[in-house]
Amino acid sequence: MSLTNTRGAIEQYKKAGVHGAIESATPHRLIQMLMEGVLSKLTAAKGFMERGEVPRKGEQIGWAISIIDGLRLSLDKSVGGGIAQNLDDLYEYMGRRLVEANYYNKTEYLDEVMGLMNEIKSGWDAISQDVINEHAQKKEQQPDLTRVSGSG
Repeated sequence: MSLTNTRGAIEQYKKAGVHGAIESATPHRLIQMLMEGVLSKLTAAKGFMERGEVPRKGEQIGWAISIIDGLRLSLDKSVGGGIAQNLDDLYEYMGRRLVEANYYNKTEYLDEVMGLMNEIKSGWDAISQDVINEHAQKKEQQPDLTRVSGSG
């Protein structure tokens, strides 16, 4: 995940109303928090849907879609290759499915997206701290091209 993409994900996270210590979160933890935010919003949406609270249901689903968009923005396809592309496709599908859940008022569509998100999250959660640390070290060794000045 690039620094620019991380910032985009943070902005989506903030816009979605999910609170936490995001400014000091590692990129890995940020993704976990985004996924937790999606699950939280969808759980709330399901409750509102079941109680017939249409505006609140729509609000929660909208926030979940925004967070998923943040997850999509955080993908670095130049590094992640096929896995990143598959996640992008899956996130796109999840967004479409949530629009359908909202429109058709189908809790089973919410359940489907929550199941998919739980699967992705369980894989993300299983990444060892050693791999996370190794990735962070590689990132620190790369030059920060965002600081290169065009003036001479």
